[in-house]
Amino acid sequence: MSEHAWQIYNPEGAHRVVVTKMLPGRRWLDVLTAADCRIEVCRSPAVLAAATIKTAIGGRCHAVIGQLTESWGVELFEALKAAGGKVYSNYAVGYNNVDLEAATRAGIPVGNTPGVLTETTAEMAVALSFAAARRVGEAERYLRAGRYTGWLPDLFLGSLFHGQILGVIGAGRIGSAYARMMVQAHGMHVIYHNRTINSELESFVAAYNRFRASLHQPPLACRFADSVDTLLGEADCVSIHTVLDGSTHHLIDAGRLALMKSDAILINTSRGPVIDEAALVNHCRHNPDFRAGLDVFENEPALAPGLADLDNVVIVPHIASATRWTREGMATLAACNVAGILGGYPLRNHPDTLPFLDPDPPHAVPSIVNARELGLLR
Repeated sequence: MSEHAWQIYNPEGAHRVVVTKMLPGRRWLDVLTAADCRIEVCRSPAVLAAATIKTAIGGRCHAVIGQLTESWGVELFEALKAAGGKVYSNYAVGYNNVDLEAATRAGIPVGNTPGVLTETTAEMAVALSFAAARRVGEAERYLRAGRYTGWLPDLFLGSLFHGQILGVIGAGRIGSAYARMMVQAHGMHVIYHNRTINSELESFVAAYNRFRASLHQPPLACRFADSVDTLLGEADCVSIHTVLDGSTHHLIDAGRLALMKSDAILINTSRGPVIDEAALVNHCRHNPDFRAGLDVFENEPALAPGLADLDNVVIVPHIASATRWTREGMATLAACNVAGILGGYPLRNHPDTLPFLDPDPPHAVPSIVNARELGLLR
């Protein structure tokens, strides 16, 4: 098939499915096997080039499960269509690596894996927030280097979150979950910017305030910001949870970094190009009390020059969804998208995808992002 190692499961299956990376767990393999699929999995850890994927698709391929690290455009969707392909499923909730217009023109439904990443990714945003605020990375490097000689009153002074203002850019499922965690557990006020007012989040904070009132605790604010600039100027900690598209590329640039408080914290678990990374490096160099926590990067896996050298930046390698339950759940959802389309099941397209992880999952397709364009919605 190519110079990469491939492993075949259920070789007698009627539907040929190419999977460009080995996925966690076995449930996804069971789902595809039950759908009478021959599953061909690339065992290489390398990111596959389009030419390699096209070769793997070959002249007969009914479906592909691909990765966020791959660029799926006209060439691959036309190759999949020519090979008899019926569906492509992205092993991710995001799909900025996919040319949806090209997929739709080729008549290929594009699946994704929403729902199972929500709490996991929000928890990583919380972890990065505290790591940045309490200077965990700096302190650990200091200790491991043998520089710790005893407790000092001013050693690694950080920031307190309790009673401060949390800014959330993109109050969808993940952004809202993060906000609820920071409000309920850490007593933060919230200002959020979103395409629409999030009544559910505001109602949650209102209900929590009624509980606080019963304990004679002061209320916490939750309010909508009509602009990103307003939010950046007021928040002590800003966490980004927006999608990546033309309107959000370099949403946080040098000008907007300058709007933030000099000791603010910036967290990104969404997509790297939302932040102008070179501008962030420059800002952090000139504002040592400013801190950032990043799970994603503008040109992954490369980092902007100087980013890794900054003590006031916490960096982790795109692991926000990396819990076993979530990654196995994503694999199951990706497989259910493929099995459902190949089996002619109806489309569910509901934010709650957890029923698909049950022992007896729905006979439905979990999530197709171009369903409306393909006329699949009923």
